[in-house]
Amino acid sequence: MKPVRIAVFPVGGLGTRFLPATKAMPKEMLPIVDKPLIQYAVEEARAAGIEEIIFVTGRGKTAIEDHFDYAAELEQVLSSREKNGILTELREIPGPPGSISYTRQQEPLGLGHAVWCARHLVHNEPFAVLLADDLIKSDVPCLKQMVDAYEQVGGNIVAVTEVPQEHTNRYGIVAPGARKDRLVEIKGLVEKPKPEEAPSRTAVIGRYILQPVVLDILSNQQSGAGGEIQLTDAIAKALTVIPTHGFHFEGTRFDCGDKAGHVMANIAFALEREDIGADVRQYIARLQLT
Repeated sequence: MKPVRIAVFPVGGLGTRFLPATKAMPKEMLPIVDKPLIQYAVEEARAAGIEEIIFVTGRGKTAIEDHFDYAAELEQVLSSREKNGILTELREIPGPPGSISYTRQQEPLGLGHAVWCARHLVHNEPFAVLLADDLIKSDVPCLKQMVDAYEQVGGNIVAVTEVPQEHTNRYGIVAPGARKDRLVEIKGLVEKPKPEEAPSRTAVIGRYILQPVVLDILSNQQSGAGGEIQLTDAIAKALTVIPTHGFHFEGTRFDCGDKAGHVMANIAFALEREDIGADVRQYIARLQLT
């Protein structure tokens, strides 16, 4: 079993739900307190042992490339002012030289298409996919939990969570088999089924460990729900050749592709900060009294 060394980050989306904020700024750069969403996702990947980061970008995403680069003038100013703590933090963002690659998704043809665009950089290895919109707050990073499970069972693993029945048309939904601890066997996958047609309430969210056969299936460029090339469909077709499990992760997931979810994430992360947590908690308490 090959280790999971590579992670793909599809970051080419337009972020229309956050307009006008995302008119000139990638949605992945929206901050949770003082750190952009994409940095949380990359830090999660590195904590899971990921060595190579692949960003699948689109037009107007240069801010992501700049963020994961050195900023000589800014670092010089911070050094001259002896802001050594934040200077060290900023210098750690790019990671080791040559560990980040970029490729372009020229058309917004779906998540499956975005992942397929990274095929030449993934080569013939298992790889992770992380969607920065899904921010998961946990003691052990979600992808680290999944890598530990992968080392036991191999195959494809997708992170899953239970959703309300009326929300099944927003997700890929699992037809579940046997469950053992946090792992559930996947018998089938349906992309965005109507609530009355959903095989369960177990939904796939934005963390995946996949075998390269999924890229081979995506090469067929077959469109699915919404006329897009769906990653879920390719995983479903791989079920006949690759054992596939859903992983019920430990932690709290925030849907930061949604405005309310983004606000909730900011509150949750702010409350745990030593520098601002007390002030935020006092403000919330005042609101509750009015």
